[in-house]
Amino acid sequence: METVWIIGGGRFGLRAAKYLLKQDKAFQVVLVDRDQKKLDQARELNCMTELADGIAYLNIHLKSGNLPAWIVPALPVHLAWEWCRMQLGQKVLIPLDISSEIDGLLPNPMRGPEGNIYVSHADFICPAHCNEPHDTCTVTQQPQKLEMFKLLSQLRFKDFSSLVIQSHQLGPGVGGYGPGALFSLIERIEVQKDPFLLSTACRCHAVISGFKKFQ
Repeated sequence: METVWIIGGGRFGLRAAKYLLKQDKAFQVVLVDRDQKKLDQARELNCMTELADGIAYLNIHLKSGNLPAWIVPALPVHLAWEWCRMQLGQKVLIPLDISSEIDGLLPNPMRGPEGNIYVSHADFICPAHCNEPHDTCTVTQQPQKLEMFKLLSQLRFKDFSSLVIQSHQLGPGVGGYGPGALFSLIERIEVQKDPFLLSTACRCHAVISGFKKFQ
């Protein structure tokens, strides 16, 4: 049985929990949120719940030993970005505003309130049942473009390095990554000297944050 931590108990987190618990493959789902009302909505599901801030929960429990197979980010923040800052220290990792000059290198960029950039190969709202096919878009029926995680890994912008954590699809609309991907990300950040872009990306979508390290 694979354990999945879903960080965020809102609409997307609850939908992810419902999907995973309906599969033939046995998943042990842990739903984490700081709002008890959101966790109460999962009361009828066969999952565990944790009343906690999602980022703090990862920081405390993602150490060693009984680790989950998958982490599903379902918060309105860039979870990997926030976890790295908490792990290495907010005085060590300093967020950077990314110049709008980068927009021409990105597909359909949109700025979030915290300075993150959201990008997508789609200029429409993707259906919730999309299974992220390899070859053809489920909406346009056109050939898929270069996978977003590959596109961002190859991104060159000024003196920024580009670090990407790939989100793997566990089901339609449900993406996640393993703890090893986060630990590897920390190792890569520790040897960085230049400013860098940190992205979480699947085949079609991504969120990008800018960082520099305090020297």
